[in-house]
Amino acid sequence: MNYNHQTPRYVLVIEQIKGKISNGEWETGERLPSETDLAKELRVSRNTVREALRILEEENIIIRRHGVGTFVNQKSVFSGGIEELFSITEMIEREGKKPGTKLLFSGFVDPHSDDVEELQLQEKEKVLLVKRLRTADGVPLVYCVDKISANLLKEDYEFSEESMLHSLQEEAGITISYARADIKTLGYHDEISKILECGPDTPLLILRQVHYDLADRPILYSLNFFKSDQITFNVYRKRSL
Repeated sequence: MNYNHQTPRYVLVIEQIKGKISNGEWETGERLPSETDLAKELRVSRNTVREALRILEEENIIIRRHGVGTFVNQKSVFSGGIEELFSITEMIEREGKKPGTKLLFSGFVDPHSDDVEELQLQEKEKVLLVKRLRTADGVPLVYCVDKISANLLKEDYEFSEESMLHSLQEEAGITISYARADIKTLGYHDEISKILECGPDTPLLILRQVHYDLADRPILYSLNFFKSDQITFNVYRKRSL
């Protein structure tokens, strides 16, 4: 990769660390040198190393264990582009694994304040809340929380499929066109980490999305909690000319 003099130094450090991992110099589970030693080896400041490690941690390439050190994370089994409105079922099948779903809850409930804002709900309007555990070959992968405006659904609507997008299309005649998404990280969570069978050293990735139909109406507000050691999200950025 070619760089010019304007390339931030932390970007160079990121590529150097990735290179050491990809060529086998640092293997999965191996502890990285301290920030001080890395700074000396790569001839940069500790602040530069710290910023590079922060970004690598967000990308799940490394994992930090408080009071222990920084380690090379295991390679993710699943990957997806955040710019792609992907199906979890298809993502699992793409890796040659069998998708499964355990329905944990489904029913009409009063919305939270963020539901009202994201779905542009009317006063006293309820939402359909669906909680599911998605598995790959029987192993927990994603904890899904989906919310839909009750006014968009028939009173007897019941979610009974693996794919929420397909269910909306077939059962409610709603076609999802696009989504607005962001990703955040979350440390150990008493309830969700246990559902996903995550240990205290495995953080969660939260994919938060608001899905819109062909008329630009917000339809579906979803929170997907992924095991960070199992999935990597990629972002493709194109330079504007």
